[in-house]
Amino acid sequence: MVLVRRESPADVDVIRAVTAAAFAKPGLDTPVEAPLVGWLRASPAWIAELSLVAADLDGDVIGHVVCTRGTVEASPVLALGPLSVRPDRQRRGVGKALVHAVLGAAEALGEPLVALLGSTGYYPRFGFRLASEYGIMPGHPEWTPDFQVRALTAYDPAVRGQFAYPEPFDRL
Repeated sequence: MVLVRRESPADVDVIRAVTAAAFAKPGLDTPVEAPLVGWLRASPAWIAELSLVAADLDGDVIGHVVCTRGTVEASPVLALGPLSVRPDRQRRGVGKALVHAVLGAAEALGEPLVALLGSTGYYPRFGFRLASEYGIMPGHPEWTPDFQVRALTAYDPAVRGQFAYPEPFDRL
């Protein structure tokens, strides 16, 4: 069981540690996703209400998800990611709880669309579909097979064109 809540200032260091652990690869000191969260937090794309942590019953942060401001052409939409779960808590529903919570929060804020680059074996369970079905293309054509969107209630089908992640993603 986990509690999903908004990030607090006290969570910043543990979010970085959870993200680094979740994306760790042999031979790589710090995965790029770890500093990415900090870069996003310092950017105008940051939406505090959409940075959520999952805490276990002891209050330990074991996962994090964030949505930041992206665009489709000039229309504001959301970019989901990174989604991070501590390795010892993966495959236990923590990521699922975080994605459901951030989508619900985005819906409550009246956001129209959430985009992400991720596994087509994982994200469709949350209603994500290939972005090309919506006439939305990623900034890098090679991402097309894994680039997905989730339309929310406020979605306008006239929103079509190229998606752009917020600037911190350009540092990757």
